[in-house]
This record gives sequence, structure tokens and C-alpha cells, in this order.
Amino acid sequence: MLRKGSGLLKGDREVLLDLDCTGEAQTTDSYGSLQNGGFIPPRYLLAAAAADDPIYMHCNTRNNQPLPQLGNYFKDGRTKIDFVLVWEVRSRRKRRGNSEVTGKESEAVPTQENSRSERRKAQLAQWREKFVQNLKSAGLLMEEEEMTNEKKTIHFLKLSAPWDVLVYYAEELCLRAPLQAQPNLDLNTSARVLSRLCIPNVMTESVPNRPLDYYTCAFRKSKMNRFLGCDDHETYFTNTQRHRVVYEILASTVYGKRKRAEIGVDRLINEGAYTAAFPLHEGPFQLPNFEIRPDELNQRQVLYHYWARWCKWYKYQPLDHIREYFGEKIAFYFAWLGFYTAWLLPAAVVGMLVFVSGVMSMGTNTPAKEVCTKGASYLMCPLCNTCKAWNMSDICTMAKLGYLFDHPGTVLFSVFMSFWAVTFLEYWKRKMATLAHHWGCMDFHEEEERPRPEFAAMAPAVEQNPVTGVKEPYFPEKTRLSRMFTGSMVIIMMLCVVMIFLVTVVMCRGIISVIMFQTGKPVLRTEAGTIATISSSIVNLGLILLMGQVYTALAEQLTKWEMHRTQTQYDNAFIFKVFIFQFVNFYSSPFYVAFFKGRFVGYPSSYGTLFGMRNEDCGPGGCLIELAEQLFIIMVGKQLINNIQEFVIPKVKAWRQKRTLTKVLGGKASHEPRRWEEDYQLVECEGLFEEYLEMVLQFGFITIFVAAFPLAPLFALLNNWVEIRLDAHKFVCEYRRPVAERAQNIGVWFIILEALSHLSVIANAFLIAFTSDFLPRLLYQYKFDNDLNGYINFTLAYAPLNYTEYPMCRYKAYRDNNGNYTLFYWELLAVRLGFIIAFEHVVFFVLRAIDWIVPDVPEFLELKIKRERYLAKQALAENQEALLQVTRPLEA
Repeated sequence: MLRKGSGLLKGDREVLLDLDCTGEAQTTDSYGSLQNGGFIPPRYLLAAAAADDPIYMHCNTRNNQPLPQLGNYFKDGRTKIDFVLVWEVRSRRKRRGNSEVTGKESEAVPTQENSRSERRKAQLAQWREKFVQNLKSAGLLMEEEEMTNEKKTIHFLKLSAPWDVLVYYAEELCLRAPLQAQPNLDLNTSARVLSRLCIPNVMTESVPNRPLDYYTCAFRKSKMNRFLGCDDHETYFTNTQRHRVVYEILASTVYGKRKRAEIGVDRLINEGAYTAAFPLHEGPFQLPNFEIRPDELNQRQVLYHYWARWCKWYKYQPLDHIREYFGEKIAFYFAWLGFYTAWLLPAAVVGMLVFVSGVMSMGTNTPAKEVCTKGASYLMCPLCNTCKAWNMSDICTMAKLGYLFDHPGTVLFSVFMSFWAVTFLEYWKRKMATLAHHWGCMDFHEEEERPRPEFAAMAPAVEQNPVTGVKEPYFPEKTRLSRMFTGSMVIIMMLCVVMIFLVTVVMCRGIISVIMFQTGKPVLRTEAGTIATISSSIVNLGLILLMGQVYTALAEQLTKWEMHRTQTQYDNAFIFKVFIFQFVNFYSSPFYVAFFKGRFVGYPSSYGTLFGMRNEDCGPGGCLIELAEQLFIIMVGKQLINNIQEFVIPKVKAWRQKRTLTKVLGGKASHEPRRWEEDYQLVECEGLFEEYLEMVLQFGFITIFVAAFPLAPLFALLNNWVEIRLDAHKFVCEYRRPVAERAQNIGVWFIILEALSHLSVIANAFLIAFTSDFLPRLLYQYKFDNDLNGYINFTLAYAPLNYTEYPMCRYKAYRDNNGNYTLFYWELLAVRLGFIIAFEHVVFFVLRAIDWIVPDVPEFLELKIKRERYLAKQALAENQEALLQVTRPLEA
């Protein structure tokens, strides 16, 4: 909310915030577009001409030769372009004698057609006009350009915030102001370690024009002289700060009625009044053809040359440059992605060693040898009602391959990954705190966040904020809770749909297995389970991707309906909804294979059934190898599809946009494309939600099910190397420049990562205890034979005597001839439960110890924070003294 102490813009802001204002906004004496030859509505042109307005005449005659345009400036060469609004109008021709009226003049001519499309066009034009007038009342400077052909006119409205507007909003938005410069610190731990060991570091690279580091405090206009660089009005506010100020005005400016929530540029874009709204890139990203010093490159060229190119895959990311150009929110994403990728390297190396050790020790696997040599003497019971009996020697190959994913090394690796996950998050908290202070946003959460413009427009009441004491829009908490409860019911319904799809996939797998067995071919009979698992996993992946798209759109509408007050609350609610669904969507099938498949099979003459079909049993190689197959298909398949989409879709969208502009120009452009025209050809930035979601789901795959797939960290590492360059290239080269947003951390995603890391400990404990053969083998070695001789025969039970189809056939279970569990089964169950309790307690105890030993904020950072607070206190000392003088009489 605005503060009462600002007299300069008080009248303007009253017009801006009056959502029910029906009259036309009036311009003020302080600001306006007339001084810069900008946008002037037709009625003002007529009025000025009739009254012989001297200001308007000066605007027309003040300069016949515009200054050269160097960078993103108005035609005067001095006024910076902070934002651009774009809209398209289909041209209409109307002959009046020998003259034609097209483009903007045609849009102003009142139409007499009563068609719906014409009324809609008139409504959009009216909204645009009122919106522009209110922007002028807020103090923004404007200038319009257009591109026209026979069919379409594209309008570009360039916006700029003058110094007084920037100062006012800098205090309103609590922007950070520099107090004292300090040397840039090396924040890369690996660089410091390699430097101490005197080892050459190929990952480091000197990036030009690194932003300076400052001690900062919240901006105050009354203390302007205390801040560094305050005399230079052109460069004091960074471009990203200017963008934030202008976007704040655009997001809170009215264009219609309050009851209809007609407020903000985002709503106008959704309605079709504007086609785009974006800040400009700093210039082209390509390097010039002539030689140029590195420090002469613009910010975008620096990011492209030193970061976004594929040949820089092994270099450190220039996080300070990313933050300066895109803002803290995007910089935190790339900082987390780089940190996560670096930590994947040791996990991938250990996982490869575990897998290689399994390959090398495969020949010493006694149970597999017994299957291959003595398997012909074991006649196994049919796997389905219409199948025939089979010999265990048929699964010799699968028994050998199963050992790769189920040997003692995988158990140790799951313990290692449990420690890895929590240690990674602990050290990320330290890194996050360091970056937050380095970028001046550590106390961002302490600032009172403003209500969302959509919330302010649709809230039914206005009440006093208990923190700020300012009246602001209010939505009853009881109503919100009821809506959230209704939304949760919708979520549960969608989760039930996912479970229905899971049952469908399970039945599909069973049908495919039966078909393979009935072919009679030995190869298909032997590999029926594998073929069914792979084919059903591919079908499952398709259903997962389809349902994910449907539910994301549904979650967005539900979150809007719930009326969350701030943008942070809105984002957290939306993220939580989508993640819960995607968690069940992606992990339901692996969870079924890991913990439920083969548990309810029964035994011959008493098999369990589902919808008339016999319940699934684990394949010949065990459930872990099936789980590994599913993880490989779902995890790696999703990564490949996402990377292809991220590479192809932006290029297709950019090609279509460029094709549209080329048609408007008609190939007869008399000038080089200007910055706003080139940026309009780019793709709109879609935010970070999909990027975070992809990485968090990947984190779940490599931690929750790592015992079954030790190569998962390796595939994640390879994917992330590609992902960083794809995302960097998208943001630098293919996306329009997003509005810089402040952030203190990665938000609710960190809470989700912590929950996944703790869930992984429990999941791996149950996976080792109940799905792996590690504990049955260990107990058999302890009680009977240390070399596992006779282990296969011990794990096979005989069919009950009342089973007459194949008398004396064998099946895998610890049962006697009557189908009852043996004593060994109950001993094994006790060992399994004891292992789960011991595993969880030991791991969680060590994790708590790590949490206690590793402080969230490094010691050197605590000293810097104290120093910064001291400087801020000195800079604002006079304010504090005045406040004390005011409050003391009140206390008396």
C-alpha cells in the first residue's frame, strides 16, 4: 500500500488505485509523455490544436534531428526504455475520396457494425486507452512506434520511469541501497580447496564486468546522501530495479471496473488487449564481427559467451552476472541446479563403482549358478491360469542380471545416498544463506509483502492490516478454508483417477504376459515378464505425461479460486497441489513394484485374484530388476522427452513469431530491426515452475529408489549437464527478458526436498528389508551355509497335495506342504522389522548430528551480517532519533 507521506504522487495514486473510477484520468504537471514526443491520445491532439497549446507546439518543433540512438532509449537518445507494451490491430481500409484510413486512424473511426467481434475490438481499445491514461497519471513517460502492412498493425508502446517515480517506488518496494563497497569473495568451495592444494582449476574462468559487492540497507529517500552513487541519476538504479518499479505500476494499474477484477497488465494480456509486455534485453547476444575487449561486451553477450554456450559445460556459472541481469529468483534456481549437479558427481562415481562391482562379482553368485546348473530339476508351477509349468533353468540369464541390482553393494549404496541427501541439503542451506546475504536479500522475508493485484481486485471487503495498520483488501479466512477443502476433494478425486490408471497398467501387464506365454515360442515364454514390464512402463509414461498436463491446468484454476493474499502464498499453494499429484503420478507405479507386487499372490490352489485375474508375482529375476527397468524407462524417458521439448518448442515458437513479423514488414524494412522488434520475436518466459518440478522429481528418483538402480545418479548427472546449458540458452537467447524478482531462497521447494530426503530413508529401509534378497541370504548364511549352497532349493516350496494340475511343482515361498508359513518365515519377518528400526534410527541419528555440527550460517557470514547492520544503523540514525523523540511524549 502507498504511504501518506508522498505528496508528489498522492493525486496520481488516488486515480490509480480507484478501481471504480469511471471518469478519465487526468495528467499531472510533474510527468507526462509530451516532454518526450510520446503517446498522445487523439482527443488531446484535437484539444491542443484548437487551443494552440504551447506545450504541444513545442513538442512538435523542439528538435527536427533526433539524437543518435545508442542502446535502449527513446528517440531523444536520453530516456531509457524500461518496459514495452505490444498490441496488434488488424488494419481496415475505408476509402473517402482519394484517401485511405488505416492502422491507428482506422481503429479510432467509430464502427457501425454490431457484430460481436467489432464490439470486442472496441472494448479492448477502450481498455487500452484508459490503461495508458492511468499509466501517465502514475508518472510514466511514453513513446509509441508501429509496424504496418495491408493486413496488420503492430504497436510498440515504450515506457520509462523518471527519477522521482523511481525514488518513490524504491522506498515503497524496499529496494536495497549501497552503503559501502567490499571486495568480492570467492564463493566456490571447490575453487578454494583446489587453490590450497595448488592444483590447477580448469573450471574457473575470469568473467569481465563482475558486479561489485556492497553492504546495503533498505532505501530511504530522506537518507539519499548516505548511499553510494546517489548523484548519478542515470545509473544509480540498476536496469532490473527499474524493471521491477515499472512492472509494479503495470500490475496495479486499473483499466476497468473493480467488481470485474479489471486491473493489471497480465489481465489485459489474457483478455487480448495486449499481446506482450516485457523489459528489453541489453542488446544482441551474438558477438560482433570485429575485435572487442571483453569489458566492452554488454551483459547479455557476457552471459552468452561465458555461460550459455555448450563449450562452457565444465566452467563455474557466473552467478553474480546472472543475478544482475535476471534477478535473484532466477539466479537462485541456477545456483541450486549447479550446486545439486556438483554434488551428484560423487554419488554418480560411487553408484558406478557399486554397479561395476556387481558385474565383476556376478560369477561368484552361488544362487545364480545353482539356477543355471540345477534348475532343470525344479519344475515350477504355472505363472497364470492358462500357462504351463516351466523349468527354473529357463531363467538363468535373468537370475544373473538380477544380481546386478541386488547384492550387498546396493545396500551400502542406499545407506550412502541417505547420508548424501541430507548432507547435500545442509550444505545447500549454508550456500543459500551466503548467496542471500551477498545479493542483499537475506531479510526479504521480513518485508511486508503486498497483496496480489488479482486478490485486491476480487476481494469483497477492506480491512486494516494488523502489521502495517493500513487498510487493504480482505478475504474471509473461513471462506478461503472452505474453498481449500473443496479443492482438496478435487485433488483426491484426481489421485483416484491416477490409481485407476495404475490398476489398468497392472492388468495390461498381466494380459501381455498371458499372450506371450500362449504363443508357445520358448523365447517369448522366457522373456514374457520382461516384455510385459517394458511395454506397460512405456504406456505408463505416456499416461503420466498426459495426466500431468491436465492436472497442472486444473491446479492453477483451483489456486486462483482459493483467493490467496500474497504471491508467495499463491505460489506455495499451487506448487503443493501440483507436486502432490505429480508425486503420486510418477511414483505410484514404482511404489507398487517395490512394495506391493508379489505380496498377495497366494499359493497353488489358493491364488489371490483381482477382477478375476490372478495377482501379479515378481518376475524371474526378482522385483528389484523390474523396479530398475521401470525407473530407467520413467526417469530417463521423461528426461529425454523434456530435453527434446525444451530444445525444439522454443525454436518453433520463435520461428512462428518471426514469421508473423516478417509478413508485417513484407521484406521491405528500411532499417535494421530495433531491440523491441527483435525481442518481440522471442518466446515469452514461462517461469521456473516446470524447471524446479523436473529436478525435484529427479531428486526423488535418485534417493527413494536408489537401492534398486545405482546408476540413477549417473543418468541424473548427465541430464543436468545438458539441462543447465539448455536453460541458460533459453533465458539468454530464446526467451524475452523476464521481470527480475527478488527471493531469499528457493522457497517451498526446499521443504519438499527435505521431505523427500527423509522419505528416502524409510523407503530404502523397507526396500532392503522386504524387496531385496539381502536379509534372507544373510539369515540363511547365519543358520545353514555360509556359501549359500542349497539356498535356491530352500526358498522353493512344494505345491499342496490338493493341487492336482502339476503335482509336486515348486513355487517361491517359505511355506510347508499345507500352504502354512514355516518357522523360517517368522524369523525372517522379525529380522526384517528389526533391520528397519535399526536402519532408520542409525541414519536419522547421524543426520541430526550432521545438522547440529554444520551450522546453517557460516561464521564469516555472521560477522558480515553484524557489520552490515551496524552500517545500516549509522545511516538511518537520524530517523531513529526522530522516532524516539516522537514516541517518548506518547509513552509519557
